[in-house]
Amino acid sequence: MAVLDIRQRTGWFFIAVVVGHIILISAQVNTRRGVPLLEAVTFGAFAEVQRGATSAVGGVKDGWQNYFALQQIRRENERLREEVAQLRIGLQQERAAAEQSHTLERLLDLRSQTTLATTGAAVIGGAADPYFRTMTISKGTRDGLRPDMAVIAPEGVVGRVIMPSARAAKVQLLIDRNAGVAAIVERSRAQGMVVGTGTELLRMEYVPGSADLKPGDRVVTTGIEGIYPKGFVIGQIQSVQRGAGEFGGIVVRPAVTFSALEAVLVVLTPPIASEAAAPTQPAVSSSPAVQHEAR
Repeated sequence: MAVLDIRQRTGWFFIAVVVGHIILISAQVNTRRGVPLLEAVTFGAFAEVQRGATSAVGGVKDGWQNYFALQQIRRENERLREEVAQLRIGLQQERAAAEQSHTLERLLDLRSQTTLATTGAAVIGGAADPYFRTMTISKGTRDGLRPDMAVIAPEGVVGRVIMPSARAAKVQLLIDRNAGVAAIVERSRAQGMVVGTGTELLRMEYVPGSADLKPGDRVVTTGIEGIYPKGFVIGQIQSVQRGAGEFGGIVVRPAVTFSALEAVLVVLTPPIASEAAAPTQPAVSSSPAVQHEAR
């Protein structure tokens, strides 16, 4: 073992002596530019070390700066998203206000075009039961509302008041299966009764089999039942089915879109009383929303 240790030490000593000689020779040998070879090699090695260190430090610095830049961009994006969301909400509110203003303008136009005493009311609720089509409005007995007062909209007939309270009232819509209104076809003057079906469509009954009816004919109120004023639009005939000389089914599409109602007018003057007081005056003027018919 001692001999082996001496040999290993001798080997390491020999290697050290060789490396020392190489270093001494390198220190004495110059490159073509006159720079000692040892200095050139040493400079090159340290230059590569410095290059690597600089690259590493630069990469860390760039990554750190990019991280902060990304954080700032992320915060800016979040702020912009919040601003866009607020702008969208504001736009929706402006659209809703504009639509409400348009609805009120149409109600005012209708109110100014009719000689009937009316009061405006907002729609504040609807029926949860699909079989009984009703809605709740924001006026009641304090505002002069009574049962069986007609409710109208710029498009036409909505329904009638059936249960008024002090500050609100329930309105039976024309499409309710228990609702009905005396009607006449404008073109052919055929009369009948329009009743609700519980759906978004109406049905016209008790029409003579000889009546002239066509899809597209407009149906309006006659006023003879004492609830709805004469000449207000109910809807248009959608389809006509005839069987055995009689009409098997007359489907009428309402003029009013009941699900989109936001405000209505309640007719405070009973139709019969108003017509008796002013027999020569039309119930309503000929406007796109409401059409008068002479008796």
